Amino acid sequence: MQPPSRRCESAKGTDMSSTAQPSNGTVSYSVERDAAGDVATVTLNRPETLNSMNDEFMNDITEAFGMVAADGNVRAVVLTGAGRGFCSGADLRNAAAGDAEGFDAAAAGEATTDSMDNAFHPAIRAVAECPVPTVARINGVTAGGGIGLALSCDVAIAARSAFFVATFGPRLGIVPDLGTTWQLPMRVGRARALGMSLLGERVTADQAAEWGLVWKTVDDAELDGAVARVVDVLRRSSPAAMARIRSAIDGAMQRDLSDQLDVEMGHQAVLIPQNMAHGAEAFLAKTDPSFPGNRY
Repeated sequence: MQPPSRRCESAKGTDMSSTAQPSNGTVSYSVERDAAGDVATVTLNRPETLNSMNDEFMNDITEAFGMVAADGNVRAVVLTGAGRGFCSGADLRNAAAGDAEGFDAAAAGEATTDSMDNAFHPAIRAVAECPVPTVARINGVTAGGGIGLALSCDVAIAARSAFFVATFGPRLGIVPDLGTTWQLPMRVGRARALGMSLLGERVTADQAAEWGLVWKTVDDAELDGAVARVVDVLRRSSPAAMARIRSAIDGAMQRDLSDQLDVEMGHQAVLIPQNMAHGAEAFLAKTDPSFPGNRY
């Protein structure tokens, strides 16, 4: 792992401290380890803007998930937002007005491409490609690119008061980004993906669960407990099996059934010798299995 930056100076090497805290007032995340040390929680920390996104914020997410990925003790990651929201999308306060005097559309386009290439997209990839399962704890408004960020996680659990708004088209005159145009139709189908994107209507947490946008919705007071139960299952599972399950499912839409059968067989050829005896022994003894800690 690279040496810690100024934003997370208390994290040393691959052994994260129980809480990696900011070294200055501009930090936009924190990383906490639970008592057992095998679950990390990454908290988006710009509550005054409902955790809106800018380049530094996205670079921080990349850094946080890079730190987690480098720690071989971590078996699951929770991503959540501080305050009243999960993530409200892009920080629009410094957005240039297209009709302002002296506005340079070409320069603005280049700046947008640079920002997405070097800050926004690496963050989404860092979450989506995290070597251990990721859980989105959705605690409030999730809007714009915040939807793409939330759906980059493997399992999303939403508080009942949470909601989703794809503001790109009707409010901003742009295309959904940060993977949203890929995630939405994959999860909810073309009709609902287009309805969300073209109309920008608020989708409640209960609707999101009904549509398959999130794994489940729970009462606000039960959110932490629901996340803890999911994390407990993940932390006791085989890291190698979890990684291979995610890989097999993520690639399934690009393969036909025959190819998918071959993919499953390849994974089983590795996992059965590695894990099956542990699982069978625990099943017969009515105890929890103790799987090897390797990730692949």
